[in-house]
Amino acid sequence: KDDMAKVAFTHQIQLTLAGQNFPLPHLLGTRDDNNSMLVWESSIYEMFEYIEGSGYDSSLDATFHAGKILGLYHKLLQDFRSDYQPPQGSYHGAQAIQQAIRNTISSLPIEKRPPTEELTETVGALESAYRTCAAAADKLGLQQWQAQIVHGDWHPGNMLFRGGHVVAVIDYDAARLQQRVIDFANGALQFSILGGGDDPTTWPDYIDRTRFKRFLRGYDSSNVISTAELQAVPYLMCEAMIAEAVLPIAATGSFGRLDGFGFLKMVRRKTDWILAHANTLVNVLED
Repeated sequence: KDDMAKVAFTHQIQLTLAGQNFPLPHLLGTRDDNNSMLVWESSIYEMFEYIEGSGYDSSLDATFHAGKILGLYHKLLQDFRSDYQPPQGSYHGAQAIQQAIRNTISSLPIEKRPPTEELTETVGALESAYRTCAAAADKLGLQQWQAQIVHGDWHPGNMLFRGGHVVAVIDYDAARLQQRVIDFANGALQFSILGGGDDPTTWPDYIDRTRFKRFLRGYDSSNVISTAELQAVPYLMCEAMIAEAVLPIAATGSFGRLDGFGFLKMVRRKTDWILAHANTLVNVLED
């Protein structure tokens, strides 16, 4: 976005990380004054070095290292300070998310809209689950935990891999001030969720528990997770999953090319499964 202060803030983060050998593509400075951004005709441009790598292959080694690198990211930025006031909003306990859940009812195309009772029951269940999960995480003390700079968008598409290791983390535009558990709970979801074909109603309810365990063990190997944080992870995963689904559906009536209502039903099933298996999930680091 064409916000010089925001760009300078994200560049400050990247330069801080680069100075501590964190895996990322280094910023290339302008020719005349070695500035990390070029402002030209009211637009801002930035250039990075090219990193050779490939996408996430779902291997356990790559999953473990993705968690480990996120833990390192948080550790290196634990005391990071800036004059810029970063955003603090997230998928957790947000009024905007609750409103988006309700808005999905009117956003679905009339020709694809299910019976009113079925639609309102599904949407009501998702809103109830979202509120319950937010309250459960807060009861564990989340609001009292230290906030720090987090990545804000930790998922497989924002990193490059080589030989089962992360060689570059990209996309720092979502960096913000939050409790770190909000970041690594979303990462645990992104690296363990299971999809399928074009019909989301056929997708499995369960997550890949082995990858879930490897991601969190990877994180814990570089930045120790507290018991209370681990207990909050299933609730935050549900919040993140609901938020990611309802925002585009409320805006467009669909999730990309996938049927909006079918996607909502799938998210409800997955949410129910995670909550039913929460105790098993929080014990993964003790296995």
